[in-house]
Amino acid sequence: MVNMSRRQFFKVTGATLASSSLALLGASPAPAMAEVRQFKLARMTETRNTCPYCSVACGVLMYGLGDGAKNAKTSIVHIEGDSDHPVNRGTLCPKGAALIDFIHSPSRLKFPEYRAPGSDKWQRISWDDALGRIARLMKDDRDANFVEKTPDGKVVNRWLTTSMLAASASSNEVGYVTHKVIRSLGILGFDNQARV
Repeated sequence: MVNMSRRQFFKVTGATLASSSLALLGASPAPAMAEVRQFKLARMTETRNTCPYCSVACGVLMYGLGDGAKNAKTSIVHIEGDSDHPVNRGTLCPKGAALIDFIHSPSRLKFPEYRAPGSDKWQRISWDDALGRIARLMKDDRDANFVEKTPDGKVVNRWLTTSMLAASASSNEVGYVTHKVIRSLGILGFDNQARV
């Protein structure tokens, strides 16, 4: 028999009782340590996109939290470089790495706005109104300034009063299609933001 004081006896029995109670409640350290930790992005929706900042056009992966239910609003909670993208291979510059701040900025413009001539106030308009206004102004300008023939009778079909600046983050294919559409309208002034 082991010589044990009353105090030592209570310490041993108390520790034994506490550890057996925790084990019964599922707090055993061995199973807890053996459990695989959940990946932090496991329940999120992954969306591929292009960084909007410069002409490099790095690929980004955006992770949104929200199940897409009718009343649930999805929110982007994490952004990282796309390792499968041929441009950046998963890397991002400091601006691209901080892209989530751009997305959640309270001063970010999310809707088209219009300021009437002579006014000092911007008013929010719908996308249909904005695109319709752009189309109408382009059509009016083309009708007024389209040149079919030169003075000597040579057919040129040119529209010289409007030009196009393509987005820098567009792929080569998108740039090619944009170029074809703009040239089909007769616009000669065409450039890509990547050169600016």
